[in-house]
Amino acid sequence: MQYRSGSQIREDFLRFFEGKGHRRIHSSSLVPHNDPTLLFANAGMNQFKDVFLGSDVRTYSRATTSQKCVRAGGKHNDLENVGFTRRHHTFFEMLGNFSFGDYFKKDAIAFAWELLTSPDWFGIDKDKLYVTIFEGDAQTPRDDEAEQFWIEAGVPKERIYQLGAKDNFWQMGETGPCGPCSEIYFDLGLAASETGEDKPFGEDDQRYMEIWNLVFMQFDRHITPGGLPELTPLPKPSIDTGMGLERISCVLQGKLSNYESDLFLPLIRRAQQLTGPSPTDEDVANAAISDFKNAASLRIIADHARAATFLIADGVNPANEGRGYVLRKILRRGIRHGRLLGQEQPFMHEMVHAVVGEMKVAYPELLDAEDRVAKTVLQEEQQFARVLAIGAVALNGELRRARMPLDEEFLVDWGLQPEKAIGALGALRALYSRDVDVDPIQNVEIIGMIEPFVTNRSNWPRSSGVLISEIQKRKPTLIGRVAFHLYETYGMPLDFMQDAARDAGIEFDMDGFERAKEAEQKRARASWKGGSQKTASPAFASLDKTEFVGYTGLRADGAEVLALVKDGVGVQTLQPGDTGEVVLDRTSFYADSGGQVGDTGWLFPTDHTSTIAEVHGCTKPVAGVFAHKVTVKRPIAVGDRVDAVVDGAERTATTRNHTGTHLIQAALREVLGTHVKQAGSLNNRNRLRFDFSHFAQVADEELQEIEDIVNQQVLANTKVETFVDVPIDVAINEFKATALFGEKYGDKVRVVKIGDFSTELCGGTHTLATGEIGLLKLTGESSVSSGIRRVEAITGTGSLSEFRKGFALAKMASTLVGANDPEGFQAKLAAQEEELKKLRRELDQARMKSASASTENAADSAVEVKGIKVLAQKVSGLDRNQMRTLVDTLRTRLGSGVVVLGAATEDGKVALIAGVTKDLVGKVQAGKVVGAVAAKVGGKGGGRPDLAEAGGTDASQLDAALASVPDTVGGLIA
Repeated sequence: MQYRSGSQIREDFLRFFEGKGHRRIHSSSLVPHNDPTLLFANAGMNQFKDVFLGSDVRTYSRATTSQKCVRAGGKHNDLENVGFTRRHHTFFEMLGNFSFGDYFKKDAIAFAWELLTSPDWFGIDKDKLYVTIFEGDAQTPRDDEAEQFWIEAGVPKERIYQLGAKDNFWQMGETGPCGPCSEIYFDLGLAASETGEDKPFGEDDQRYMEIWNLVFMQFDRHITPGGLPELTPLPKPSIDTGMGLERISCVLQGKLSNYESDLFLPLIRRAQQLTGPSPTDEDVANAAISDFKNAASLRIIADHARAATFLIADGVNPANEGRGYVLRKILRRGIRHGRLLGQEQPFMHEMVHAVVGEMKVAYPELLDAEDRVAKTVLQEEQQFARVLAIGAVALNGELRRARMPLDEEFLVDWGLQPEKAIGALGALRALYSRDVDVDPIQNVEIIGMIEPFVTNRSNWPRSSGVLISEIQKRKPTLIGRVAFHLYETYGMPLDFMQDAARDAGIEFDMDGFERAKEAEQKRARASWKGGSQKTASPAFASLDKTEFVGYTGLRADGAEVLALVKDGVGVQTLQPGDTGEVVLDRTSFYADSGGQVGDTGWLFPTDHTSTIAEVHGCTKPVAGVFAHKVTVKRPIAVGDRVDAVVDGAERTATTRNHTGTHLIQAALREVLGTHVKQAGSLNNRNRLRFDFSHFAQVADEELQEIEDIVNQQVLANTKVETFVDVPIDVAINEFKATALFGEKYGDKVRVVKIGDFSTELCGGTHTLATGEIGLLKLTGESSVSSGIRRVEAITGTGSLSEFRKGFALAKMASTLVGANDPEGFQAKLAAQEEELKKLRRELDQARMKSASASTENAADSAVEVKGIKVLAQKVSGLDRNQMRTLVDTLRTRLGSGVVVLGAATEDGKVALIAGVTKDLVGKVQAGKVVGAVAAKVGGKGGGRPDLAEAGGTDASQLDAALASVPDTVGGLIA
């Protein structure tokens, strides 16, 4: 077995299968195209899924790939294991060979054995390899066929083991293609053993490592009307295999851990340089986390840098949901481990350059994305630093609250009614939130907070010392659910929180933390379970491709009706009033794709004496098959001949917008930079929408420049050229064409070129020259998600209408303001705004002066309740800030007491604010007072013991509510 680098292994694998008649296909994006069942691409077969399902047809029947994969969310989540095992990764490459109804088990097995064992290829010792086959079950017989082919290939029968469906039967989902599989294992030797014991195959997962899985797709799984699964043989059995590049590199380089291979060591060394002194290379690759914390942290940084680089390059950006949330967790986990190594400054963005340096040969697209990816990572590092700073404050607050060893049950046991216990806990939380280093809590304060809520004195301790003694017996604990919230929201490291709790003398609820974590993982899996993707409907799957003639005209005369579909089922006829789908042998209707909506129009009889159906849109349920969505006006049957006619006005408007989208993308790249990549688009008759990668809001000046550039191209009336059947490599390398987001391209593509300004791969319809657009007007710019912006625009008559509307508005505004130019208009508005601010300030001052004057002698009207002064007053014309100021003033005038102010707001609601002087918060709390008063006006509220606010909906009860304040206060201190 000769040493091979990871890059050489990847190339040798692909070259081997090219020699066996396979087409080398570049990896698809990590973001699955049009597949709601997947969070990320996680297997080599993902990009061929539609082929296996029968909804897509390729020009080749054999393929080989090295597919980018991520398993870090949804159903397939290895994130928490990464760094602590030899083989788990978030990002990995899956080498694979595929047969689409071509060869089957015999050839797949022979190819695999030859590649692995031939001296001309990998040359692995046959005595170190083991093979498994499916043992069979009630539905499917034992895979004797595979066993025989393995023996014929040269595998001794005693090295072939049978396993159950869990290990050796694969299925795409609840329904669809499935079949038995064979796995190939490599014996890493006794040094890799879990226990150091010499155990046989099947009893030591660390020693015997799976390196290749061969899936034999030979059945179609469907559910019978009785709800039971049933397997039927596929007409064309297929092959799907997967070999992890990281694992086979470990084998061929004679290592025990994937992290020892040359795919990781350069990245680990770079992580060492960026984070400070670290263990040796051998320590990094082999050490257990209990022995070398640094080793695990470096493995995590290296792995997560790979995942983050590829995800961002493929259009994923950090966010708080979906794919972006998983990326954010990966990045922040890597950053946290850098901090464990002592690196407090941003460093992960530097790892991006290391990843690109290692992977650029196999994935040259990384070079174009490198700067954008690094900037995105740096931005996330800086944001995370801010979040951690906030998180540290939140953690300290929770630790202070955790020192309160009381709960509702404890207080009820000591004589408080449940509702009173809740009130006491609220008061105590405020007390325990104080910084004890500055303002230590006194035992008398604890008693003072609880005692006013006691109604059952029989169980109340005779001595405050008894209560304090009981409290001191209870251990303060940081609740696991609370800790997990800090972990998820702020990225607070678990060990950091544990250390902080220990230093504060507080127990850490690890069981509760794990329960909260498991619950969150269940929610994440549920949010991405998607739906099973079914095989193509028989109504479409067996049809010939539709000939599209819509590039050169709007009519397809004499088209034959090949199929009619109603409610997903093929029918022979559709009657007037029915809605359904019509498939023709040829059509002029463009079908939804590339961001352009499908055409609308009509189906006519060949004599055009009436309308057979109105067409509301067109789609491609199966590759190459055009389905016209119709409302039927006259009976139509399979075999009929019709004239398909597109609505010309709608097509023209849509075409203008589509060509405008190409111009916008080119202008964006010119103004903002080449990091701009398309992230989605929509082109219909009314408008265009273009989503793209960018880090910040596009400034008004930049938008104007983009609009100017586009309209310069429009006025130049540049010819729009279309080149068909261009080899994909020629289109990319010679034409320098950019690809559209989410599109899958075949060997031959269509190139749309607009002078030297824009060149894109595109299957949509376009104007013949840019002048046909008329005029393009940007109408909006907004954020779609983190790192993704959106611009919207209109063209043609739509832009003319927008300009007319804007002109009329400007004319009216200039008349009102008395300015005829933008500068004068702006100056007039600024002067008026300044005058308004001045008047508002004067009005606020007048209101406060009036309110203060009206309450100057308010203290005299305060009533005394059980020795406490209580003042309740109605005010008007004040906002909440002014009411708070007035409460402070009145508390000062009272010296000691309770103040409640109420006001009816302009929208017919009620605002209430209560204040209690500091000396009385142990007897009566503002939150309890204002809550009780608010209930009388249909509201609720709360706050600190000394100041609290509430709202209400029934202003008619305000006077009565304020009149009840003395009784309310008296009841609370009873």
